[in-house]
Amino acid sequence: MDSFEEASIDIKMEIFEAIEDNYRGVIVNMKKEEPMDFLKFHTMLKASISYWRLKGKKGVWIKLPIELAHLVNAAVKEGFWYHHAEATYLMLVYWIPHEIPHTFPAYASHRIGIGAFVLNQDGQVLVVKEKSGDMTGTWKLPTGVVDEGEDIHMAAVREVQEETGIETEFVELLAFRQSHKSFFGKSDLFFICMLKPLNFTINKQETEIEEAKWMPMEEYASQSKVNQSELSKMIANICVAKKEEQYNGFSALLTTTGHSSKKCYLYSNNI
Repeated sequence: MDSFEEASIDIKMEIFEAIEDNYRGVIVNMKKEEPMDFLKFHTMLKASISYWRLKGKKGVWIKLPIELAHLVNAAVKEGFWYHHAEATYLMLVYWIPHEIPHTFPAYASHRIGIGAFVLNQDGQVLVVKEKSGDMTGTWKLPTGVVDEGEDIHMAAVREVQEETGIETEFVELLAFRQSHKSFFGKSDLFFICMLKPLNFTINKQETEIEEAKWMPMEEYASQSKVNQSELSKMIANICVAKKEEQYNGFSALLTTTGHSSKKCYLYSNNI
C-alpha cells in the first residue's frame, strides 16, 4: 500500500479539529473538558498527521492542558517534541516534511531583569540587602524580573515599591547589558532604570529583604564586593556620573508598532 492510499484510508478515520496558521501549519488546542484515553488519542494523531501531510501542511502544534498530560507519551512516540511549557499547558510540535529543516521559532529565549537607581534630594541612593542570592551581605540596587506583558520602566517602579515601599516615577533608562547561557541556559537582558522617589519613608518587604535604607552614593560605589565585579563597578560608575549630571540616558517614548498600531515604548535619547 503506497503512502497516498494509506493517507486516504486515514482520512476516513476521526481526525483532530485544527486551526490553520499563516505558515502552512496547523494548531490543535486540546480541551481539558474533553477527556481522552491514550489509545484514542494515538489513533487520531496518526490519522491526522496522514491527513495534514496529504494537504501539504508543515508544522503541527498541539497544546495539551495539564489535565491531559497523560497523552504526552503518545505524541512523543509519533515524533513530537517539546516546544515550551507554561503553568497550565505544554506545547508539542511536529514537522511533517522531514526532508527539510523545521522552521519553528524559538520560545522564551531571554529573561529580562531590571535594576532601579533611586536618588533622593540629598544625593542618597536607595539600597537593599537581600536575604539570599549572590549579593547577600552587600548593599545593592533594588532588582527584579519583568513580568509578562509589563513594560521595562514600569517593572522598575513596581519592584522598588514591593521591596522598599517607596513610590517612584520613571526618569530614564541609564544602560543595559546582555549575557548568554544564563538562566536555564537562556540569554539574559538587564536594564538599569533611574527613578524619582515620591516618598522617602522605607517599609521593606519582609520575605526577601533583610535591610533597606538611603545611602550616600559614594559609600555604595566604594563597597568591596561592588568593585570586585567589573559589571557592578561599571554600573556604579554610571550612577555616580548621573548624580553629577555627567551622563545622559534614554527616555521612554510612547509610540505605536508599524504593523498592528499597538502602543509600545521606544527607549531613546530625547530629540
